[in-house]
Amino acid sequence: MDEAQAVPVVPLVEVRVNGDLNAQSAPGVNDMLEEALALHPRRLVIDLAGCEMIDAAGILLLLDTHRRAMRDGGSVALRSPSARAQRNLRLAKVDRVLQVIGADGTLTLGGTQQAAL
Repeated sequence: MDEAQAVPVVPLVEVRVNGDLNAQSAPGVNDMLEEALALHPRRLVIDLAGCEMIDAAGILLLLDTHRRAMRDGGSVALRSPSARAQRNLRLAKVDRVLQVIGADGTLTLGGTQQAAL
C-alpha cells in the first residue's frame, strides 16, 4: 500500500547571483539553485543585482529552474537585473515566462509593466 508523504514547503527562498551568468558559471549557479529548489519553495526569487550579463546558457538555466519549480507547484521571479541582462532577457522573451522585478519595483510579465506585488 502506498502512503502519501508530506513534503515541507517553504514560502519564499531568495538566491543572489553575483558575477556574470554564463556557460562558465552556470554549473555552480545550478548547484545553488538545486539546493534552493530542494526546500520546495512556493516562490523562488533570483536576485540578479550583482549580475551584469546573462548569456544563452544562463537564460537556459533560468528557464529550466522555472520548469522545475513549476513542476513542484512553485514559481520563479527574477529581481533587479542590470540593463544589459534585462535586454538579453527581453530579447529571449524570458520576461513573457518569468516575472522580472526591476530595481524600481516594477514588475514585467508578458512584456507589460505593472507595480510589483
